[in-house]
Amino acid sequence: MTSVVLNGVTALPHLGVIRAEGPDAADFLHGQLTQDFVLLGASEARLAALCTAKGRVIASFIGIRPQPDRILLVCSRDILPATLKRLSMFVLRAKVKLSDASEEFALHGLAGTALAANGIDAGSAPGRCSVAGQAQVVALYPSDGVPRALWIAPAASAAPQGADLDLALWQWSEVRSGIVTLTQPVVEAFVPQMLNYESVGGVNFKKGCYPGQEVVARSQFRGTLKRRTYLVKADAALAAGQEVFAAHNAEQPVGTVAQAALAPDGGWAALISIQIAALEAGGLHAGAVDGAALTIEPLPYALLEDI
Repeated sequence: MTSVVLNGVTALPHLGVIRAEGPDAADFLHGQLTQDFVLLGASEARLAALCTAKGRVIASFIGIRPQPDRILLVCSRDILPATLKRLSMFVLRAKVKLSDASEEFALHGLAGTALAANGIDAGSAPGRCSVAGQAQVVALYPSDGVPRALWIAPAASAAPQGADLDLALWQWSEVRSGIVTLTQPVVEAFVPQMLNYESVGGVNFKKGCYPGQEVVARSQFRGTLKRRTYLVKADAALAAGQEVFAAHNAEQPVGTVAQAALAPDGGWAALISIQIAALEAGGLHAGAVDGAALTIEPLPYALLEDI
């Protein structure tokens, strides 16, 4: 991989914000998502998923709680309308109002020295939420050791300081961080563990029920998990939703590209969710058994063992 300077600030127009507001906001989301929102503090952020009754992920979020009765969920804009509609179906008598607040907030990605330039501690652990002026700042998983953060601020507020960072480079850093942000091509393709969410704080196994909870728990505690997400690189274009094949099985796909981005060296980086056995067998290709060869690279975090 070509050495790249990941440094600066970029706007993130592909992300949007769902706002949950009201005295029951935390309780409501606690009963819908894979994470504990009742105990979510102002200095924390949560990675969380919304699942179907069969445990399949239909949206992923970074959630923060800037006020006791207000929670902001950052997700991909391409799935936001359908996600908001689905969540709204279950509000019933809960005292919570859900809305698309995307136009009310400006979202930026910060990398490298841009964190210190905006008064942000570059050494914060992923999931730490801090305040910088009017902004809520979430520490993200680093990319190849480079600290990164998500800046969430009112739309009319000043943008964070720093050199311009190309959006494509940011999206590549997202893939290199190992954390999948769900988009429309892979809705309902995975249970959370297939995306390694249990290994990066995206699933709380001690909280109460939520849609799909039994399936998610069974996958974790009965050793039924057969797929994981791995970081790969390739010389040809890759895209979310693309099937992955193995040399030993030309007819059946062994996995799916969960997220992909153009690499600075002209190649491609991707996170693929595949059968563990296929990873061990090797010979992985995208699109077809004779498609682009995929080279496995180390994940930037450890995978939790099945219990």
